[in-house]
Amino acid sequence: MAGAITCDRAPVADGRRRTPLIVTEDVDLLDDLLRLCAAAGAWPEVHHGVPERRGSWESAPLVLVGDDAVGRVRGVARRRGVVLVGRDQDDSGVWRRAVEIGADHVLMLPDGEQWLMDRIADVAEGVGRPALTVGVIGGRGGAGASTLASALAVTSARTGRRTLLVDADPLGGGLDVLLGGEAAEGMRWPAFAESRGRVAGGALEESLPELHALRVLSWDRGDTVAVPPEAVRAVLAAARRRGGAVVVDLPRRVDEGAAEALAQLDLGLLVVPPELRAVAAAKRVASGVGMVLRDLRVVVGPSRGGAAGALDPEEVARLLGLPLVGELPAEGPLLAADGGGLPPGGAARGPLARFCAAFWERVPVVGAEGGGV
Repeated sequence: MAGAITCDRAPVADGRRRTPLIVTEDVDLLDDLLRLCAAAGAWPEVHHGVPERRGSWESAPLVLVGDDAVGRVRGVARRRGVVLVGRDQDDSGVWRRAVEIGADHVLMLPDGEQWLMDRIADVAEGVGRPALTVGVIGGRGGAGASTLASALAVTSARTGRRTLLVDADPLGGGLDVLLGGEAAEGMRWPAFAESRGRVAGGALEESLPELHALRVLSWDRGDTVAVPPEAVRAVLAAARRRGGAVVVDLPRRVDEGAAEALAQLDLGLLVVPPELRAVAAAKRVASGVGMVLRDLRVVVGPSRGGAAGALDPEEVARLLGLPLVGELPAEGPLLAADGGGLPPGGAARGPLARFCAAFWERVPVVGAEGGGV
C-alpha cells in the first residue's frame, strides 16, 4: 500500500547529494530498506533518530522513516520527500503519525516495494525533468521518416544536448546502418527483450553505440523482429529519465510495441509526401496513431514525382486535419556504408540541418547541457 499526503514545504538541497536517509531501529525493516536501496543502486545514510550532523535531514533527497521512529523525529523541520514506512496494513493510526512528522507518503511493505525502489532509483540517478520525446512516422513507405528522425537527433546532439535515437521499426533496416555505424560496439534491441520493471537510465545509455555524439538504440542483423511491449516501455522510460532529447523512429503499423512507444511521446511528426495517394495512406496511419498520441503534427516531405502535380503543404495539412510543422527539404547523398560522407543533418549549414535546428528552437528541450541532473 502506498498513499500520498500533501505537503507545502520543499527540502533544502545542495544540488549534489544523492544519498537517501533511513531513520529506524527496526532491524528487520532496515534489512528490507537496505535491500531495496542496493537493488536501486543507492548507498543510504542510516540513523536511529534525527541525524546529529547539521543539515543532513534537510539536504537528503529522500528520507525513509520507519514507523518505529516517529517519536524520535516528531518536531523536526518539515520538508518534502519524507516517506513513512511500516508493515501493518490494518493500522489506521499510521496516517495520523504521518501528519505529525510531515510525511508526504505512507508506504507499507511488502506491497509498496516496487514503488519505493523506483523512488530510491530516481534519487540514485539524480533524475530531473524527463527528456522531450519526439516520434517520427512515415505516412507511407519511403516518405523519409527515418531520415528526418536521424537528422533531428544529429542536430540535437550537435548543440551538446544529451540525445538518444531509438529505432522502433524492426523492418526499417537499422538506423545504425543509416548513420554508418552498423559495426559499432554496443547493445541492440534484442539484448533488452527480457527487460521488465525499471531499467537504469545511466546503464542503458552507456551500453548503447555512440555515433555522431549521440546514443543509438537500433536492431541487429539477426532474426528478431519484435521485443515484448513491456521491454519497450521499460527501455523508453529509462531513456526519458535521463533528460535531453529522445527521438523515436516509428513503424507505420501500430502494434503493441509501437503503442507503448507512442504512449511515451510528447509529440509526433507524420512525414507525408505532397501527393494525393500519400495523403490518403497517411490519413489511415494518423487515425491509428491518434488513438494513442494526442499531439500529432505533419511534415510535408519531398515528392517522388517532383514539383509537377504536388499538393501545397497547407493543403496536405488541411486534408489530414493536422498542424503543419513545415516542408522537409531534400539533402545530398546519405552516409555511405564505408563511413564516408555525412549522416542526415550532418552538414550544419545544409537545408535539412537548418530545418531541424528551427524545429528544436520552436520546441525547447530541457537539459541543453547534458539533460537531467
